[in-house]
Amino acid sequence: MFATLKFAALLLAVVVCWATQDYDYNDAEIDEEPTLGDSPYGSLWPLPQKVQISTVVFKLSGASFHIFDAKASSSGASCRLLQNAYRRYDEYIFTSSRKQGQNKSKKALASDMSELQVWITSADSECDSYPSVTSDESYKLSVDSPVAVLKAPKVWGALRGRGHSFYSTHCLYSDEEVCSRPINRTDIHDFPRFAHRGLLLDTSRHFLPIKVILANLEAMAWNKFNVFHWHIVDDPSFPYLSRTFPQLSQHGAYHPYTHVYTPSDVKMIIEFARLRGIRVVPEFDTPGHTQSWGKGQKDLLTPCYSGASPSGSFGPVNPMLNTTYDFMSMFFKEVNTVFPDAYVHLGGDEVDFSCWKSNPDIQKFMEQQGFGTDYSKLESFYIQRLLDIVTTTNKGYMIWQEVFDNGVKLKSDTVVHVWMGNKVEEELQKVTEAGFTTILSAPWYLDYISYGQDWQKFYRAEPLSFKGQLASSDESFVGRW
Repeated sequence: MFATLKFAALLLAVVVCWATQDYDYNDAEIDEEPTLGDSPYGSLWPLPQKVQISTVVFKLSGASFHIFDAKASSSGASCRLLQNAYRRYDEYIFTSSRKQGQNKSKKALASDMSELQVWITSADSECDSYPSVTSDESYKLSVDSPVAVLKAPKVWGALRGRGHSFYSTHCLYSDEEVCSRPINRTDIHDFPRFAHRGLLLDTSRHFLPIKVILANLEAMAWNKFNVFHWHIVDDPSFPYLSRTFPQLSQHGAYHPYTHVYTPSDVKMIIEFARLRGIRVVPEFDTPGHTQSWGKGQKDLLTPCYSGASPSGSFGPVNPMLNTTYDFMSMFFKEVNTVFPDAYVHLGGDEVDFSCWKSNPDIQKFMEQQGFGTDYSKLESFYIQRLLDIVTTTNKGYMIWQEVFDNGVKLKSDTVVHVWMGNKVEEELQKVTEAGFTTILSAPWYLDYISYGQDWQKFYRAEPLSFKGQLASSDESFVGRW
């Protein structure tokens, strides 16, 4: 289902940008339809909802340029998130020249862009909060001389506008001459079309060092992605080091010390993401995809049979034992305390029924429950109990589409994740008609990329190309592989 993914964020940004085509042209000339030629907006990417770029130009110089909090802004020097961003973006542009002292003797020109003022307009800037699916990421940016002004209701909009619209309008620099190209007078009004713009990394099949995860988060931030879907465990390995059940990674990880994510690692990744306006949504997929779980948790998985005798292999989580739900209750209580996002992804996909079918105890349980030989009902039995457990933690949950397809009773605020490539439009119609928010991933599997121009179908995929009506607040989008 997954492919190894390291630096794919930049590619997926094409899909997100294609979803925002409401341009407002001024002096720039452009064809009515987007083309693959040079853009009149230079490196402005992803393209904002509305942008006006004038032919009037200024210079952005490391000798004079600084970022300030506007006097009327509800956030100031105490807002660590914004101050961290100011330093980060300043280093991206001017570190090389300032370290070498190249601009100390240069004076600011009259046409220089001297400062960017950041103005958070809401009384609650949400500076100390975590981003959420309802976070306001809108902003307005006016680039003029000598002062550019960035206005946003919340800090999340300021992050999007300052780092990814303001700096993509200015020139690149070299050591010899900072900003050898000008910055145009610009007005931008931007907001996301989709509240959920995500990228999934699978750290079970291929353990990813922390520096690789952080590099992906950095690339995601520059391309306005706001959800890191962390498929942290699966069949091959269990790298999540649980405080409650440390034996899971001790026996289930590729290596119990070098190939695990400790509590401090997880905390650091979540904070690194927060400072860039990115949510971290963990996925702990059950009842399938759990072979690594069984190595550290006795009796969690179902024993498979060959004829009348156990085969020595194991299948999905054993849904008939009370100990299974005792374990899940304790485990997801911990997950709730470790991951602050309002949602957890519970998986539920690709459950192989063959092991359940072979087990005589499961067969007897099926008969007692009146399930007959319909093992999707047994899956639903497990999922419903799991959902009840997670509900007690006050977490919302996401599930793969098979859970919905199998008729599991779901809360009205459940998010159904559509990933299967066949009959996507029909599936989206069914899910939304049932009243559920949906995340779409089916068109964007990077393991399907081949040579040539097949990237165009990824770029042109339209998430809302199905029959149905959606309120704009219900639109969601994610990339999954």
